[in-house]
Amino acid sequence: MLTLQPDAPVPLVSQIVDGLRRLIAEQTLRPGTKLPSIRAFAAAHAVSVFTVVEAYDRLVAQGWLVSRANAGFFVKRRADEPASAGAAPRADPRFDTRWYLQHIFETRHLALKPGCGWLPGDWLFEDGVRRSLRHLASDGAELGGYGLPHGHMALRVLIAEALAEQQIAAGAEQVLLAQGSSQALDLVARQLLKAGDAVLVDDPGYPNLMFMLRFLGARVIGVPRTPGGYDLAALEALLLEHRPKVFFTQPRLQSPTNSVTPVAQLFRVLQLAGQHDLTLVENDLYVDLDTEHRPSLASLDQLQRVIYIGSYSKTISPQIRVGYLVARPDLLDDLAQLKMLSGLTSSDLTERVAFGALSEGRWRKHLKSLRERLAQAHERVARRLTEAGFELFNEPKAGMYLWARHPDLTDSAELLQPAVAAGMMLGPGHLFLVEPRPTGWLRFNVAFTDDERVYRFLEEQIRLQAPHAAL
Repeated sequence: MLTLQPDAPVPLVSQIVDGLRRLIAEQTLRPGTKLPSIRAFAAAHAVSVFTVVEAYDRLVAQGWLVSRANAGFFVKRRADEPASAGAAPRADPRFDTRWYLQHIFETRHLALKPGCGWLPGDWLFEDGVRRSLRHLASDGAELGGYGLPHGHMALRVLIAEALAEQQIAAGAEQVLLAQGSSQALDLVARQLLKAGDAVLVDDPGYPNLMFMLRFLGARVIGVPRTPGGYDLAALEALLLEHRPKVFFTQPRLQSPTNSVTPVAQLFRVLQLAGQHDLTLVENDLYVDLDTEHRPSLASLDQLQRVIYIGSYSKTISPQIRVGYLVARPDLLDDLAQLKMLSGLTSSDLTERVAFGALSEGRWRKHLKSLRERLAQAHERVARRLTEAGFELFNEPKAGMYLWARHPDLTDSAELLQPAVAAGMMLGPGHLFLVEPRPTGWLRFNVAFTDDERVYRFLEEQIRLQAPHAAL
């Protein structure tokens, strides 16, 4: 079908994409034509199946191909071309971001949760929370009135001290407490954006954030993540084309890919932000899970162009809805005013519970144990997924996730219904994409994937899909 040049400077994936687009444009491959299966194409052109999966995925995203469940890949018919009799239209994904937001917490009681976004209860700081609650009860915590607009002062001081350890110079007056990182992100978005503004996000990235930005009327544009951080060439092109106002990003242990941005790229992103008058919103949600001390955008920029966001939901408890944002003083005052207008103060009681847990002597020991436990789970899950034939996006051996795909599972959304029927919550890749499309990628939470029942389910689904992939 194509003549590929393995020694050429152009990557094989790009050669396949460009070659197939040319054949489609020339009508050599006409609308409705079925392409060779992934394995057949790989064998015919002496390339890996993962190379073909990536090329087909890109062509689907660009609108040249369409993927049909259990049938394969077909040249997409344009809107102005008549459909042939009996042609099966591609159904929209049944599980989109709206579904995810509505049902992710309703399915938290499923027996198996390899796709969830939190840690098991016995991995969290439950003892610290209970001790803090007992202390508050015995101390006669005040239940009347509201908290301070910026949040509980003692906790803000403690956060400022923790930031200093990360080389971020910010006083307690620059810390605004919020109900988790989600409220912090929402406040920033509503303060900085108006309907029609272009905004950059990681792609793949955080589905709640994308949904919220679209609800505000922003034009959401994805910056591709790579195993080594950002696709900087794509970022530069997007800045020139769209002139966005804000870039919401997770440089460290990013969800869902768990990739980590190297310091050289962080410097380049800050340089580009200065050139294009771009505000950077750094959601450093997993900083306490990192086994290494790394620079952040905020530490390199010292909050001139960066708004820094953190949370304790992943490490203390998701029930303790305590997050925070840190910004330069003038911007923080505006954000505090917006917080008061939209929901008055955050909960002083939960902030006191968080402060009690963080200020006791066992907190650092808990974090050390949690990091070690996650690192061990990463090793076991990565090995088991690889044995099952999965390709891993990267292996950070820290944080909560692994991003992986199998060559015989071209649309991970097809696994959702059988998974729920089997009592399992999965994290299909299309939920995390800026422009949802069929993809084989899945997000695995290593704390919940270290279970042989998960692999038995996946292996059974692979056996069911493999005959179709070989057609």
